[in-house]
Amino acid sequence: MIQIARRGVCLILSAPSGAGKTAIAEALLATEPELESSISVTTRARRPAEIDGVHYHFLTEAEFQRAEQDGELLEWARVLQGTHAYGTPRAPVEKALAAGRDVVFDIDWQGHQQLRQKLPADVVSVFVLPPNIAALRARLVGRAGDGSAEIDRRMRVACDEIRHWVEFDHVVINEDLAVATEAVRGVLHAARVATTRLVGLPDFVGSLR
Repeated sequence: MIQIARRGVCLILSAPSGAGKTAIAEALLATEPELESSISVTTRARRPAEIDGVHYHFLTEAEFQRAEQDGELLEWARVLQGTHAYGTPRAPVEKALAAGRDVVFDIDWQGHQQLRQKLPADVVSVFVLPPNIAALRARLVGRAGDGSAEIDRRMRVACDEIRHWVEFDHVVINEDLAVATEAVRGVLHAARVATTRLVGLPDFVGSLR
C-alpha cells in the first residue's frame, strides 16, 4: 500500500453539553488507529479512579501558571468561578502532528478559538448540534440527575454555545450517533488527504516522472 508522508490533523469537536461530542470522539478513537486524544492539564485534585498522564496531567497552580506564561499551552480556561484551570499542552500535540498522527479535541468554542489562533493551518473543526431543543433537554435530564433549576441553567448555557456554530468548518446534527460519527469520520479522512497536509507528495509526484 502506497503511503505518503503527511502532517497530522487537529480534529476539534465542540457542542453544547448533551449533544454527543464525547460519544463521537470515543467512537472515532476506538476505530481510527492514527487518531489519539489530547490529554489536558488541570489544577483540580485527582479523583480516586483517575491516573495521572492518562485521564489528565495534574499540575499545581504554580506549575499551571508557569506553563501558561511560558507559552506551553495551546489553549486554557478557568472554570467554577476560577477555582480550577484546564489547558492543552503544546508539546505532545506538535509531536503527534509532525509524526503524521491526528489528535482529537473535545473542547468548547472558546478553546476552539484559541487553538485556531495557535495552529491555524492544522485545525479542522466540527460543531455538533442536537436534532432539536427537546432532545437536548431529554439527554441532560437522563444523564445528569440534576434538579430542574440546574437543568434550566445548563440549557441556557447550551443555547449560548449554539450561537457559535458559524465559527466552525463543519456542522453535524447528531440525531443518530452512528450516522453522526460517520459524518465526522468523513471530515477527518478528507482533511488527511488535503494537498497542504501531504508533505511527502512532491517526492511521490517526482517519482512518477
